[in-house]
Amino acid sequence: MQQSLSHTKTNRKPWMDRQKLQKIFDVLIHALTRPEFHGVEHVPAEGGVILATNHMSRMDTLLLFINPARKDVTALVADKYQKYPLFAWILRTGGIIWLDRENADFGALRAAVEVLKKGVALGIAPEGTRSRTGQLLEGKPGTALVALRAGVPIVPTAIAGTENVFPRIFTLQRPRISVTFGKPFVLPPLDRDRREEQMKRYTEEIMCRIAALLPEKYHGFYRGHPRIREIQQGINLDLQG
Repeated sequence: MQQSLSHTKTNRKPWMDRQKLQKIFDVLIHALTRPEFHGVEHVPAEGGVILATNHMSRMDTLLLFINPARKDVTALVADKYQKYPLFAWILRTGGIIWLDRENADFGALRAAVEVLKKGVALGIAPEGTRSRTGQLLEGKPGTALVALRAGVPIVPTAIAGTENVFPRIFTLQRPRISVTFGKPFVLPPLDRDRREEQMKRYTEEIMCRIAALLPEKYHGFYRGHPRIREIQQGINLDLQG
């Protein structure tokens, strides 16, 4: 069931509805690039879920916006993009949640938990910012914290090919880009006596599950991590062990 996405931190009313904007961007992105979506069967058809994704380009948010698995998806987006009028309008129309990345934005985290409990799909980049190198950065604990507070599964989401997508579009190359969804998983409750240790492990697990869906050239901070190989080989590591 599609939920109403009226949770942006703004009083402005979009002049175009979300569904129409999705259709427009679906046509544009397919015309300018060759997008592929893999593992869509792993995304729950309804109910709150976090799409934990790597982040290399502004195109990433738009790809989540037009994904074929969930049309109700929204995202946490850095509020610095509010200074770009067109992009900010697109994001507001999409119903995103603005996030102040320079400070501890507890209001945005509460809003994220709220929409998840209402059954909305939420895209979050655990790295906390866009990677300028095209490789994974070290993950931050915010995604794990939101997942635990909302009590929802996490779907690792790997985006490839967007690191240089706009220069290639401008030279009419129509680049191939892909979004791959992995199997959903749920983080076990925290043990108060081991909270810090567990949050570090949970964040590492999220990032390794994303890395396992990406070519090695994207692994960055997590390159060579043994957990990536375990996931790729289908070994289920008990997080409580």
